[in-house]
Amino acid sequence: MRTVADHVRALAAQLPKGRLILSGIQPSGRLHIGNYFGAIRQHLAFQYGNRAFYFIANYHALTSLNDRELLEAYTLEVAMDYLALGLDPEQATFFVQSDVPQVTELAWIFTCLVPVSFLEKGVAYKDKIARGLSPVAGLLTYPVLQAADILIYEADIVPVGQDQKQHLEFTRDIAQKFNTLYGEVFKLPEPYIHPEVAVVPGIDGQKMSKSYGNTIEIFASGSALRKRIMSIVTDSTPLEAPKDPDRCTVFALLKLFATPEELEEIRQAYLRGGYGYGQAKERLYELMEHYFEEARQRRRYWEAHPDEVRDILRQGGQRAREVAEAVMERVRQATGLLTTYSKSFALRKI
Repeated sequence: MRTVADHVRALAAQLPKGRLILSGIQPSGRLHIGNYFGAIRQHLAFQYGNRAFYFIANYHALTSLNDRELLEAYTLEVAMDYLALGLDPEQATFFVQSDVPQVTELAWIFTCLVPVSFLEKGVAYKDKIARGLSPVAGLLTYPVLQAADILIYEADIVPVGQDQKQHLEFTRDIAQKFNTLYGEVFKLPEPYIHPEVAVVPGIDGQKMSKSYGNTIEIFASGSALRKRIMSIVTDSTPLEAPKDPDRCTVFALLKLFATPEELEEIRQAYLRGGYGYGQAKERLYELMEHYFEEARQRRRYWEAHPDEVRDILRQGGQRAREVAEAVMERVRQATGLLTTYSKSFALRKI
């Protein structure tokens, strides 16, 4: 049976090397296996052989979460999850978005360049409108803050899913507009979409998402994990009848955890008949328990040592601020934003 470390090592061997990698994740709830296979696994793999910056996007979380205690708790939980899954703070700069105030300064500058009509094309914004919700202004300007997150660290590569590619296109458009107006300040980052990045189905068959309430948490275990897996929606095909594995949510999840050899055996069992969904769910439970067990043990350590987690984030934030401030000095000079505290400020006749 495979583990997190097995998957990460295999993926790392396939990825580009010698680049600056940037990505973030929102602390808007407990992380689930969709987060892991869609993003986190790539982040863990990219930290080897690259210069990686990973941040917990708590500014972004404010678009949907206004509970102070929950936001703080989720931020620390995400940090513990990443550390437990294998993020190495010696290999990657790991920090909280709000520890780098320069990013909101840059976001305001970008906001002054971007037409509202440009922002109204955003997928997340249009989705909220289509669902009849009243989105906050922060959701409309979300792509601007995201552009600042990416460009302020001079990222070469941004790992994204196919559904997030538009956001990086926005970032490149903003960088090009700034460069046209003020000179070549920003490099244009490239998206990286790995073919193995999975869109993970939730227990109801839709894309796994906290907003749908259909998730399986990464660190769920024991009876709680079994109960969640047993609640995966399946059809009413009788036990003895053949089943279509390619239309089954349980089989789609098994693909993430089983070896290719075992997966083929289960596929053939589906097609023959006599293999029930309950059996498939039980095997999925066993595979998930094993896959995350080592990470689960490490997480218990971090839960008992929250001050160490804060220290790691603090150190990462300091490194990130140094990089961000160097870029912002160039931005202020380029735009004519006179700041008397800047190292490079020189009094000029006006």
